[in-house]
Amino acid sequence: MGVAVAGCGASDASQDVDDTPTKFTPLPDGRPDVSHFPSAKTTGPQPSTDLRVVGETTVRKAGELVENVEIHGKLNIEANDVVVRNVRVIGEGDWAIIQRQGASGAVLSNLEIKGNGTTKVDTAVLNQGGQITIRRADIHTVSNGITTDHGVIENSYLHDFKEFPGDHIDGVQIGGSPMAGLSLTVRHNAILNQVAETSAIIIGQDFSRTHDVLIQNNLLGGGGYTVYGGEGKFGVPTDIKIMDNVFSRRFYPKGGMYGPVAYFTDKGKGNTFSGNVWEDDGKPVTP
Repeated sequence: MGVAVAGCGASDASQDVDDTPTKFTPLPDGRPDVSHFPSAKTTGPQPSTDLRVVGETTVRKAGELVENVEIHGKLNIEANDVVVRNVRVIGEGDWAIIQRQGASGAVLSNLEIKGNGTTKVDTAVLNQGGQITIRRADIHTVSNGITTDHGVIENSYLHDFKEFPGDHIDGVQIGGSPMAGLSLTVRHNAILNQVAETSAIIIGQDFSRTHDVLIQNNLLGGGGYTVYGGEGKFGVPTDIKIMDNVFSRRFYPKGGMYGPVAYFTDKGKGNTFSGNVWEDDGKPVTP
């Protein structure tokens, strides 16, 4: 394996803070202004950065910095508080980037994560560990974007997914409960799934009851349903907040092939669906 890292302290991660808006701005005619949402111009490695090409990279030392490289293969994070910035990953296989079980605190910023269009990348970022922060990521040409039950996903652009036979395509996948004391925030991203299967964001109950998820001020479109809202076999979800998002009809007249939202319930404590509007006319979206 080619390992391209340089040591850094936790202070490097703490400096990477975004002033992320919590609500879109309406235009004079009432439609939401979508010009501020992330795009290829505002995400990915800094244009002035020279990226050194390396192979599969594994980080085993806490606080390491992975910076200014183009990784062909996988980036495996096996230590706490790893910082990844100005990095392109051309992935393959089950994931492009993984934070493994037992690791926590990864901060990933200014990334491009993609497949080569021929070899499948199942998931761009797979989090099996603790807290993770993902900012200004340009994710495309993969089957699924980000899989995590907790953390922060901000100011990122997930688009142009690659479908292989039998795929269920999701921009962000939540499979169950966050770790104790943690929650998930998905704020101010553009997540656009041109494929009719399955979603831009799916809050699911594959493994346990979902709770403590905030989906706020995102541009969302596509999928079978654009958002799956958390109901499932493990019980009534709680503190699922889907607020102030812009739903797009650019792929399907109903937002998703079948509609904008499925499996949301207002019966759970703290569940909220409010302030969500359509991109083309500014009218409210109802679950």
